[in-house]
Amino acid sequence: MEMTGAKAVLKALENEGVEVMFGHPGGAILPAYDPMIDSSIRHMLARHEQGAGHMAEGYAHATGRVGVCMATSGPGGTNLVTALADAYMDSIPVVAITGQVPTGAVGGDAFQEADITGITMPITKHNEMVTDPHRIAGAIREAFHIASTGRPGPVLVDLPKDVLNATFDYEPAERLQLPGYKPTTRGHSKMVREAARLMRSAERPVLYVGGGIVKAGGHEALRELSERLEIPVVTTLMARGAMPDSHPNHLGMPGMHGHWTAVTAMQKSDLLVALGSRFDDRVTGRLDAFAPDARIVHVDIDPAEIGKNRMVDVPIVGDCRVVAEQLLEALDGERAGVDRGPWWETLRTWQTQHPLRREQPEEGPLKPQTAIAAIGERLNAEGGGVVVTGVGQHQMWAAQLIDYEQPRSWINSGGLGTMGFCVPAAIGAKAGRPGDRVVAIDGDGSFQMTLQELATAKTENIPVVFCVINNGSLGMVRQWQELFYDERFSQIDLGFEVPDLTKLADAFGCPGFRCDDPADVAATLDKAFAVTDSPIIVDFRCDITEKVFPMVPAGASNDDIIESAEQWYAQVGGGPAGGAGEPGGEPTRSEIPEHLREGENVV
Repeated sequence: MEMTGAKAVLKALENEGVEVMFGHPGGAILPAYDPMIDSSIRHMLARHEQGAGHMAEGYAHATGRVGVCMATSGPGGTNLVTALADAYMDSIPVVAITGQVPTGAVGGDAFQEADITGITMPITKHNEMVTDPHRIAGAIREAFHIASTGRPGPVLVDLPKDVLNATFDYEPAERLQLPGYKPTTRGHSKMVREAARLMRSAERPVLYVGGGIVKAGGHEALRELSERLEIPVVTTLMARGAMPDSHPNHLGMPGMHGHWTAVTAMQKSDLLVALGSRFDDRVTGRLDAFAPDARIVHVDIDPAEIGKNRMVDVPIVGDCRVVAEQLLEALDGERAGVDRGPWWETLRTWQTQHPLRREQPEEGPLKPQTAIAAIGERLNAEGGGVVVTGVGQHQMWAAQLIDYEQPRSWINSGGLGTMGFCVPAAIGAKAGRPGDRVVAIDGDGSFQMTLQELATAKTENIPVVFCVINNGSLGMVRQWQELFYDERFSQIDLGFEVPDLTKLADAFGCPGFRCDDPADVAATLDKAFAVTDSPIIVDFRCDITEKVFPMVPAGASNDDIIESAEQWYAQVGGGPAGGAGEPGGEPTRSEIPEHLREGENVV
């Protein structure tokens, strides 16, 4: 069948089952936008290419399918870079299509030329510039296969304009041409048997579950594994929802701002079974002091992750779901081999003695935790939905305070920590799951980085509830400057009034509500959740002084977890604090104990 390269791109995307993609047209990619008029694929016009990339991420997070974005290669492609780096860090399957200057102009500094394959080489799983139109179908099919198999990740296909304009006889790609690419999915049987033996015999085991279990669809096998062996589970920031928060075996989230019992259980364990997690510094704290008595079973589909940060006793390369099912087979119906009663008794005592702490004075000010917890309660009262966050304090509170009962009900930027992720990612999530409620919880700083995509949400009729936890400040930076920089607050004040979020909502044609009184939170959410045919903005004006606890200071050991501002100021020698997040005395950096100071590797 004779067609242009541009039409072949659309045809190849249709053959991959693409229903929606996100992008922004420009000079070099323009040929691909012409046949789009006749395509079955819905294109959503982002206001910025970074937004298109995050929309593709949100779609992929929420659905498990490959997200697709499109832009021109020059400034459009470089605007995609942040989203591609984010997808790479969080193992999100994304295919980016970029339009390059004509092949004859490549290397000549042509207008809007950028070496996008060179730029994205370290932040994509694979990329390719296609110089022969006959290669288009194969390149796109391979891109989808690579992005979605093994450890998922972003793939970029760059198409010069003359290739898009060329007319040729199109043939769909019948076979993949990927010699050497064959991810290992099934774990080594000997290693699986050894892991099962350790899991039966350990007295204080913990299942340390990362985002890999969600991507593998292994949540049911995880639950059976935990129940059969009576092993507690912790779920990292990327794995929230993999184990229901309501399940008695679930201890919560580990890490810098994790639940005290989850952090301490890992630290005191004698066996950590890591499933699709990568021992990153936000979980381990000071690596040489992390879980000193634990033997390690590490399961990951990416062999490069195993032993990268922590020596491993039993390495298993494979898909987390497949290996979890292998472990269940290896156990052959057996239950725990030792009495874990004392371990569970200790864990239950810790849970009682170390709950999350938050306070809400009736007279105000409105605490951010109050607003976020109320959002979660409202959402779960409806039967659940999808929560998408930006990056900062609000992200940690949303991870701590909302119960997640299903995988893919929690979406955030974990590895790269990309401010500006929330608004476009929420749009992508809603595009992928139009029948589910999607609530975006963003900070005012993060929100202002990509708020122009509200126009996309409005014009594309994407009814997301955008809740802004507005403290007029870069809250997490403020928290660190208070705790680690002697309260020398530098360049963090954003102000509550610029922009005025209710007027901003009006400008975008959306309903906008404001709430700054704890007594009005429920009524405000009633009004916001009643709107189902438009994006909505809710401006929660919150206490600027509130801080996220528990906290393991960066570079410190998990043994040094701090539960509250009161405990922090007591340890550094300041005066008593007034509440969970209120500042107390006026410590100086020199008063901070050596073991609680920032490590040299802190950013």
